[in-house]
Amino acid sequence: MNPFLLPVIAAQGLYVRYSTEVLPPAGGPTTGTCPDAGTSEASGTEGPQAGGQPVRIAVLGESTAAGCGVDSHDDGFAGRFARELSERSGRPVEWSVRGRHGATLRRIRYRLLPGVGSGLRVAVLLAGVNDVLARRSPRDWGQDLEAVAGELAERAEQVVVTGVPPFGEFPSLPGTLRRYLAARAAELDEVSQRVCAGVAGVTWISSTDVLPMGPEFFARDRFHPSAYGYGEWARIVAGKVAM
Repeated sequence: MNPFLLPVIAAQGLYVRYSTEVLPPAGGPTTGTCPDAGTSEASGTEGPQAGGQPVRIAVLGESTAAGCGVDSHDDGFAGRFARELSERSGRPVEWSVRGRHGATLRRIRYRLLPGVGSGLRVAVLLAGVNDVLARRSPRDWGQDLEAVAGELAERAEQVVVTGVPPFGEFPSLPGTLRRYLAARAAELDEVSQRVCAGVAGVTWISSTDVLPMGPEFFARDRFHPSAYGYGEWARIVAGKVAM
């Protein structure tokens, strides 16, 4: 990055920080079963036990795991991901989510990861945005990711680490800042690919190449996903999971 652009980046960063609406995390339960057991009689369909023992999954991470941008986790990544897996496998899915707005991977590692259960079929890590914004070094990111991925691999048969969301597509960000953050995110993604390749059972999925982002993808803050955006993201990740 041209050093003469740093004052522009700093000014644009301050503008975005003070002009962007802060959306709260999703409300409601942070655990659930898909399909909902309570809907079987009303709809005439079989309840979740009809498909056998439920598959257990967990979602861990930053504000996208916390569901910022939607009212309920049913419409956030965790709920939509569980729905996708249930529809694809024909089995009920029990989901849980642990997310925190503003959490870096270091905070996820020490504050949120200890609360994730074991005996999981799938665990998904959504992280990186706050590490980019906090200008954490690729070295520190890699050390934390290796620890988190390794521990998740002991608790789940499959672990999915998503790439840093593509800052280059965020409509809330001015152009120079967008390019700067996208470049920093690419550095972390490069480390992530290397770390995940070295941990058995862990898969890294690029966000930059696979997420089709239009205006409808974003919530009203133009930074976090909308219900539609979470649904698209969950659909793509679910397509990479073997059930």
